[in-house]
Amino acid sequence: MGFAGAMVVAMAVDALLGWPSWLFARIGHPVTWLGRAIGAIDAAWNRESDPPALRRAAGIAGAVLVIALSVAIGWVIQNLLQALFPWGWVQIVLAGVLAWPLVALRSLHDHVAAVATPLLAGDITAAREAVARIVGRDPAALDEAGIARAAIESLAENASDGIVAPVFWGALFGLPGILGYKAINTLDSMIGHRSARHEAFGWAAARIDDVANFIPARLTGFLFVLLAPRRAEALSCMTRDARRHRSPNAGWPEAAMAGALGVRLSGPRIYHGSVTNEPWLNGGVRDPLAADIGEGLAVYRRAMLLLAGLLAILAFA
Repeated sequence: MGFAGAMVVAMAVDALLGWPSWLFARIGHPVTWLGRAIGAIDAAWNRESDPPALRRAAGIAGAVLVIALSVAIGWVIQNLLQALFPWGWVQIVLAGVLAWPLVALRSLHDHVAAVATPLLAGDITAAREAVARIVGRDPAALDEAGIARAAIESLAENASDGIVAPVFWGALFGLPGILGYKAINTLDSMIGHRSARHEAFGWAAARIDDVANFIPARLTGFLFVLLAPRRAEALSCMTRDARRHRSPNAGWPEAAMAGALGVRLSGPRIYHGSVTNEPWLNGGVRDPLAADIGEGLAVYRRAMLLLAGLLAILAFA
């Protein structure tokens, strides 16, 4: 299970270093490279003059192309490592370093903590600016509870999408698995939403992402339950409310986190001036406050340590 070991290395390096700003300024980031490719395909193939069926077919072709190229790049690199470095531990370390940029462990923690710090100090304006970097809802309409809710929801959902899912697929298939997953997730984030432009073209991207996140989302929820300060409440809320979420996957980690913290999440929110009436997760309890973000981050840290430990057992037992 050398692939699992490589994922432990990737998590450790990212926890220590993140993705340094100086490095991003010089070479960008693999996700931004993927984003440019997806943007170019979207601009060239998603023609508004085409009928919906043709746009859907173009979207399917574009998604398959991006995913296949990502998997192929990972396969080539992985086979080069195996050919050039016959010592297993060297392969594991090098594969982990190459996988490091695809694990957003520290970035997620730092972005959510950046919301908690000004909110705890009573600086609503700075907290709104910080939360606007991680969620799409209108920050001007958010009070303390709304800011805390948005930050905790982002933490829970992105723990699945940004860490658990990539290392899950990386542990199974190595670099082709983690690169293929990041392609799927980036496709979904860029073209998988239901807008007039992407309703047809992004159909395949959204469906593929739903499939790729099915197991990781539920795994993330159970990790939160195991490390929750309110374990019974977390399990009860997850099993009861997860399916109420608009997403087939995001409800699992979000509902588990809601129960873990004893707060309600989701509910109505404002996007681009329009109110979206989402059902509550753990409805009937209190709204989250600034201090709950810190408690959520503590659950997140413990869950990610447990994930790394489980991967280490798989790799080295």
